[in-house]
Amino acid sequence: MTAVLVTAMLVIANIMGAGMAYPQAARLVRQRNSDGVSGVWAGVSLSMNLWWMAYGLAEGLWGLVPVSAVAAVLYGVTIVAYVRAAGRTTIPGVAAGLFVLGIVPLPVLLVGGWRLAGLAIGLCYGMQLVPAVVAACRSRELEGLAPSTWIMAWIEAVIWLAYGAVVLDPALLAGGILGTVMSAVILTRLTVTGHRPFRIVRPGWAVA
Repeated sequence: MTAVLVTAMLVIANIMGAGMAYPQAARLVRQRNSDGVSGVWAGVSLSMNLWWMAYGLAEGLWGLVPVSAVAAVLYGVTIVAYVRAAGRTTIPGVAAGLFVLGIVPLPVLLVGGWRLAGLAIGLCYGMQLVPAVVAACRSRELEGLAPSTWIMAWIEAVIWLAYGAVVLDPALLAGGILGTVMSAVILTRLTVTGHRPFRIVRPGWAVA
């Protein structure tokens, strides 16, 4: 794979990763409807992006740093918008994702260093998306869920999977595989329930 193609992949992955939380945050702010959205997912997503940023800095994987930093900010906005829409009773769930699930890579880091911690972070991407998948599959109403967030998540995961294969990084490979599968499940759920995540957006329509 040429250096130009790898660079292009990183640019697209950064755009998708940095922007994927925006449609969900915007939808929550605009509609104040949290149906189908998981607060645990929002909390653990913030933690995991902070972990990815730290891992990228530690291992010199500079392509990870900007996407993780911007995504962390957007997930913070998502959390605030989600709590406002769903009520303060959802704060414990958000906190559980942020602090309980979010510290899972820490013991691995302390024992095995950043290389093993990176693998744990990659595997935690599946854990990160499980609450979102469960919420989407259990909810009868999915009006609060932003389809474009999950389309972007799927594209990003596929790119990081390919990039991980190029640089032979097990953390990126694990994260890419799990992200691709989990995002596909949510998109399938949206399609089955008639929310048409792949519809063509007309000018002037909201993408979120």
